[in-house]
Amino acid sequence: MSRMPIRRVQSKRAKTDALLADPELKAYIPETRLFSRNTVNELLHKYGMIYVKPVSGTFGYGVIRLEWKAKYVLPYLLQSGERKFRFRSFGGMYRKLLRLKFRKRYICQQGIELLKHEGRRFDFRVMVQHNLSSNWESTGIIGRLAHPRKIVTNYHNSGTPHPYETLMNGYFSDKEKMKSYRDTLMALGEKVAQTLEKAFPGIKEIGVDIAVDANLKPWILEVNTLPDPFLFRKLPDAAVFRRIYRYAAAYGRFRRRT
Repeated sequence: MSRMPIRRVQSKRAKTDALLADPELKAYIPETRLFSRNTVNELLHKYGMIYVKPVSGTFGYGVIRLEWKAKYVLPYLLQSGERKFRFRSFGGMYRKLLRLKFRKRYICQQGIELLKHEGRRFDFRVMVQHNLSSNWESTGIIGRLAHPRKIVTNYHNSGTPHPYETLMNGYFSDKEKMKSYRDTLMALGEKVAQTLEKAFPGIKEIGVDIAVDANLKPWILEVNTLPDPFLFRKLPDAAVFRRIYRYAAAYGRFRRRT
């Protein structure tokens, strides 16, 4: 296998634009635009809930959730970490947002109401890698269960990893349908990898964060070109991590011991 340097792509916006260029994947991408007061105002009142995220960032740090519920006395809600703030006006909420967000470029993203397990939101990370034949292969899927008082599911931000089956068991009538849906998510991950490689030659691995809504539609929230392979050690099936590590070592993710 080639030992060429592995390419990293930090910009969420650049990766989103590359995926939006594919007609098939476009349907799975929440509306995402560069941050501005007008964008926040427009998307929040269009969808009722949005996330604002740093263009470049990891572990869910700096992500803020905004909600608008017109019938409430205080219709605007802002949540950052475990802190929640309610406002009577958009202007008041926006001023607080500017004080809380990092001093870096942000994007605004259509909010997706995640499925829940025991009252806590969850999504999935699909690991996709160049295999030993240099073809894209989805090598693992793991659920990420959010901390009960937080808006992000990231393991490094108090999220809890769980097997796919544990989280989706209550949403399917039989195991075959649940397995078929799992295969669908894995195939979506491979499609994402193939599409991104055309725009960013040199990538060897990606972690695709996929939300599932109440209609069981998958949504691609984010793609990481430096995914944490060790998260998959949390799965009861040790063979998953062994394969992930073997592929990563083959394409040069880890330095060889001397």
